Amino acid sequence: MAKTYQRTWWMRMGNVLATMLVRAGVNVGPIHLLTVLGRTTGLPRTTPVAVVEQQRQRYLVATYGLVNWVRNLRAQGEATLTRGRRSETIKAMELPAKEAALVLKACLAGNGRIFQGFFDVTAEASLADFEREAALHPVFALQKIQ
Repeated sequence: MAKTYQRTWWMRMGNVLATMLVRAGVNVGPIHLLTVLGRTTGLPRTTPVAVVEQQRQRYLVATYGLVNWVRNLRAQGEATLTRGRRSETIKAMELPAKEAALVLKACLAGNGRIFQGFFDVTAEASLADFEREAALHPVFALQKIQ
């Protein structure tokens, strides 16, 4: 069974640490800071996220499921990705289940250790299984806004 999202004390501390390191310009693997306007307050909300790159395309995968940054990004469609002093405005388009399934399958095949435990499928599962998983773990394709 996949992990359920519970905002634990350790997770909050990990997010604070990751946010501080990324803001300071430390390369923390694929971690970037995603800033998106809140869907109800309109205030900017920042959270560390892992940007996945496959075949020269960047994606955000909601490993923890339908959390607030996912809901906010769905509502806004645009956000800012920051790493150190470099920021870029991006447009995020949620992929349909068939396309998201391919990205999820490649994530598990290539970075299985990072994503292991967050999904109810393995890298060897069928695309139909990944399509069902995509409903619980949305995938967003990212495009830089000029």
